[in-house]
Amino acid sequence: MNAPPTETPDPVTLAVLENRFRAVVEEMGEALLRTATSQILNSSRDFSIALCDDQARLVAQADHIPVHVGAMPLAAKAVLDAFGGRIAPGDCYLLNDPWHGGSHLPDLTIIQPVFGDGSLRFLAVVRAHQSDIGGATHGGYNPAAHEIWQEGIRIPPIRLGEGDVLRDDLVRMLALNTRIPRDFTGDLMAMWGAARLGAKRMDALLASHGGATLAAAVEAILDLSEAHARRIIGEWADGDYAGEAVLDDDGHGVEDITIRAKVRKRGGQVSVDLSGSDDQVRGFVNSSWPNTLSAARMALAYLLDPEVAKNDGAFRALDLVAREGSVVNARPGAAVTLCTSHCSNEIVEAIVKALAPACPQRAMGGWGRRFRVAIQGTDPRRAGRRFVWHLFHARPGGGGHATGDGWSSAGEWHSAGGLKFGSVEMAEARFPLFFAHHELRPGSGGEGQYRGGLGAELDLRIETEGEARANTAGDGVRHGAAGMLGGEDGAPHHYTLRHADGSERDLKTKEAGVVLKPGDRLIVRSGGGGGWGDRAARDPAAIEADKREGLV
Repeated sequence: MNAPPTETPDPVTLAVLENRFRAVVEEMGEALLRTATSQILNSSRDFSIALCDDQARLVAQADHIPVHVGAMPLAAKAVLDAFGGRIAPGDCYLLNDPWHGGSHLPDLTIIQPVFGDGSLRFLAVVRAHQSDIGGATHGGYNPAAHEIWQEGIRIPPIRLGEGDVLRDDLVRMLALNTRIPRDFTGDLMAMWGAARLGAKRMDALLASHGGATLAAAVEAILDLSEAHARRIIGEWADGDYAGEAVLDDDGHGVEDITIRAKVRKRGGQVSVDLSGSDDQVRGFVNSSWPNTLSAARMALAYLLDPEVAKNDGAFRALDLVAREGSVVNARPGAAVTLCTSHCSNEIVEAIVKALAPACPQRAMGGWGRRFRVAIQGTDPRRAGRRFVWHLFHARPGGGGHATGDGWSSAGEWHSAGGLKFGSVEMAEARFPLFFAHHELRPGSGGEGQYRGGLGAELDLRIETEGEARANTAGDGVRHGAAGMLGGEDGAPHHYTLRHADGSERDLKTKEAGVVLKPGDRLIVRSGGGGGWGDRAARDPAAIEADKREGLV
């Protein structure tokens, strides 16, 4: 660790540097988007970028996937702890383990150190979801798993490269453990390229301003964010609050798994205790500590002003406690792959519910829940080439809020619109699929003074060569997105598998090995967002507009 800085840059320089930090992470994200191989990255954008300092504190992040970013400083710290003074310029580090700062195994994290004046100054961090990470099932989600070793290859902090050169043997070993090595290798190279670009941009910034000046700027930026966040929180009503949210099940027979949040708000500090949550379960909805911390930080961030820089300083206003052995702080070795969606969504929901009476104008209705489908098959148009496709289309709706209706088909709370479903036409060109229709689902948003955003309806036909296999991973068939402050819950999901002969059955949220034959169709009806406020207070003109536009 470097010596504490002594001089704070003037306000103009400070503003310039804060924007430069943000510009670096945004450019890294654009580079990854344009160079990644898989559709999960170059179309759906399931990645995030962060810049940490030499103490693994979050300095800047780009607007990508919120649930990634809150845990990324713990990944940076895991690298610092593992390699200490052995970190050298040109090194590259990799991890995905949920108990070493990872979130779940499909999310790989690359960390590139940045040196200035002969000392470690920054860490460029890239986290990106892989289309496959090995394990018992394709696509990175194993609904049958009851321990992490059934979910994929587990990577503690390792040195992936030295002297600006990657270890070819390690790259080959990792790729060999996935079902789509071409996509895996291409995405890994794109991640490394984005991290190196970030390091290059920071090298230039260090050369022009010096390490001491940038270190002083970081301290000032974090302190200003802390003050900004505490000023907003200080306007909320002090008190002790409680909220809860419920998952459908764990896929192994345990139903109605409850997340319970006790929240104490005093002055500019929020203290959250999740220890009353249910015990960890057999299935993969458990959360490791880094993911739970990230979810709690998400909840706080959603209640602050958009202008508050979401960095280490802003999150100093949050204290978090969670009992080890609970579903929100599972012991090492538990199955956790679904945790970035569930139970992270429910952690956010419970905390926002608890704080809603303290800041009703900031609380929003629940965002829709995730219901992922991953399909593995062969494409008859490409000499039977194997593929894995992840359903990102038919997004659920966002929650209503104090100033308007929720956004339709915006996605889940853990991504807050950061995940995209991409072009229907592009998906059809790249995969043996046919989208018969893809449109909003009328009436799916929860009623309220401001209703929840609508989910979507999708009719998707399978055009593979021979049988394909599907896995599902999600929640929200029994419990929809929560209404807030008198608003009603959004409609739950309803997914149906319709065979070519006309027979059909409902899909469960946690199934492995679902057989799909050519001509089979997935009929998807995704859930809507929760409503905000009493429906009796809704503007009659808004009701008529909804009817006129076919939204109800």
